[in-house]
Amino acid sequence: MKNIFVDGYNVINSWSNLKKEKEISLDSARQKLIDILHNYGAIHQCKIMLVFDGYRVVGNLENKYEYNKNITVIFTKSGETADAYIEREIHNIGRRFEVSVVTSDSLEQQTIFQRGATRMSSIEFNNEVKKSQNSLREEISKINSKTRTTLVDSIEDEEVRKKLERIRRNLL
Repeated sequence: MKNIFVDGYNVINSWSNLKKEKEISLDSARQKLIDILHNYGAIHQCKIMLVFDGYRVVGNLENKYEYNKNITVIFTKSGETADAYIEREIHNIGRRFEVSVVTSDSLEQQTIFQRGATRMSSIEFNNEVKKSQNSLREEISKINSKTRTTLVDSIEDEEVRKKLERIRRNLL
């Protein structure tokens, strides 16, 4: 299973819809990102670790909770950045798992790449998420159109179908 580490505030500040949401409420922007990532993780069958900086919050202890089976939300401890947490975790995982990191921090991208993880900028990831959402919408639309039935579909007698078609066209 692929593991994806996401620098939460980096993504919130890079995606226009989340940036606007943040102006209203930071909690709301975080929750919206969690919901988006939850859907993405379910579609792609991957484990997502969403990491938020807690380094500016004095006395903050690391807080980690499983949102569901495919997403874990982490708030780093006081004095630790999301980048530092991600680097440490990737170092601990080593090259045993397929790991990707979503951040637009160029120094962080170089560091994680050296440790065997792939990287994706926040904007690239936004495009990937949108592509997944559109693909899912198309699949749902196809399924819905296949399951849609009409009255004519349920009539087995061909003569009755023809008569109904003539009535519909005012040919009787």
